[in-house]
Amino acid sequence: MPTNLLSTSTVTGFGGVVQEYLWNWENQQLRVVYETLGKGSPLLLLPSFSSVSTRLEVGELAKLLAPNFQVVAIDWPGFGESSRPSLDYRPEIYQHFLEDFVKAIFNTPITVVAAGHAASYVLQLAVKQPAFSKIVLLAPTWRGPLPTMGASQQIAGIVRELVRSPILGQALYKLNTAPSLLSFMYRRHVFTDAAKITPSFIEKKWQTTQQAGARFASAAFVTGNLDAVHEQSDFLELVQSLTVPLMVVIGESSPPKSREEMNALIALPGVKSVVIPGSLGLHEEYPAVVLEAVQDFLFSSEN
Repeated sequence: MPTNLLSTSTVTGFGGVVQEYLWNWENQQLRVVYETLGKGSPLLLLPSFSSVSTRLEVGELAKLLAPNFQVVAIDWPGFGESSRPSLDYRPEIYQHFLEDFVKAIFNTPITVVAAGHAASYVLQLAVKQPAFSKIVLLAPTWRGPLPTMGASQQIAGIVRELVRSPILGQALYKLNTAPSLLSFMYRRHVFTDAAKITPSFIEKKWQTTQQAGARFASAAFVTGNLDAVHEQSDFLELVQSLTVPLMVVIGESSPPKSREEMNALIALPGVKSVVIPGSLGLHEEYPAVVLEAVQDFLFSSEN
């Protein structure tokens, strides 16, 4: 059952009611933090997976949606302010979590807006059961960074185990989450306006990476262990199996490989799409533009 957080002084949110959902996975209880803002029809807002994943990346978008929806944004297990135990993070965890969370928090099919790697999990649940009434995917991806760069499963597995190791792993993780590297990655394929990548912005992102246990889920994502599908055909098949309206928002400056995958997705019959400024972090960099692009879809009863 969800319960209000008591120690709100330690919570960093975007102005909503912050709660925790206590969830059991393989006899271990995880504390999953979520935040609710606004009144109206329920809307689930899912941040992307990344080393700096947190519900705050969708916070500004949540505030823009709140006048018309009751927005619920989560910190995925292993990320943000949620528990970060040293689990073997893999798709089954997030598939079961999303199904259980939606069932526990909502009593009717809801609108869902999902960024990045959350796309596959939303699509899988939507095909499995009538959890959602509408789906918006923001810069959707299905393949982690190392596999996208061409690393084999064997190499990715070696890297993952190295990062999970006690001493060497912590050192490797700190090197790969240094502020200078975070800034480089944001400039390369997350944001398009370098002026927004300020020292204070990067400092907040870096702080997110320094939480106890942060390297475990992060290493799983980077090495492809959170890829819920492993072939483009499987991802497209999920979309073709949908029975609810789908809209896809693409950043015009998306990395070439990611853009190819997104183009294949929006080429499918029945998929609504729009291209806006931005890259993989368009939901954080241009929240007002995202809202303008999707509001007709969200409010229409004829999708």
